[in-house]
Amino acid sequence: MRSADILLDSLSRVAENVHAVVDDIAVDVLNRAPGDDANTIAWLVWHLTRVQDAQVADVAGTDEVWVADGWADRFALPFPVGETGYGQSAADVARVVVDDPSLLTGYYDATHRASADYLAGLSDSDLDRVVDTNWEPPVTLGVRLVSVIDDDAQHIGQAAYLKGLFS
Repeated sequence: MRSADILLDSLSRVAENVHAVVDDIAVDVLNRAPGDDANTIAWLVWHLTRVQDAQVADVAGTDEVWVADGWADRFALPFPVGETGYGQSAADVARVVVDDPSLLTGYYDATHRASADYLAGLSDSDLDRVVDTNWEPPVTLGVRLVSVIDDDAQHIGQAAYLKGLFS
C-alpha cells in the first residue's frame, strides 16, 4: 500500500462520517449549539470542508472548490469568500445557518473528489516536498495532509457527538 492510499483511506472515512452525521438530520439539530460559545453541526461540517478545500487546493496548486464550483454563492454566508472559519467568534459561528443539509454534503463531496483526485497522483517521494517554510522544521506535504485529516476527524467527531446529544 502506498502512503497516498493510506491518506485517501483516511479522507474516505471522514467522508463516510460526514454523511453519517448530516444525511437525514433535522435542520434545527443541524443549526443548534449546546451553549452560547459552542459550535453547531452546520458550522463544524462547513469549517472542516473549507479547511480541507483550502489546504488541498493550496498544495495542489488548484482553485478551491468553494469558489470554482460556485459553493460560496450557494451558501451565501456573510463572510469574505476566503473565510475558512479558523478563529471565528461565537457570533460568527452562529451566522453559519444551513437550511438544507444536502448543501453541506454536496460541498463536502465535491471537495472530497478534488482531494481524492490529487492524492491519487502522489508518489511517496512527493510527500517529502516542503510546502510551508514558516515553521521549524518546515512542513512537508505529508505532514500538511495528515494535519488536514486530523482536523477533519476531530471536527466530524464533535459533530457526531452533537447529533447524538440533540437527537
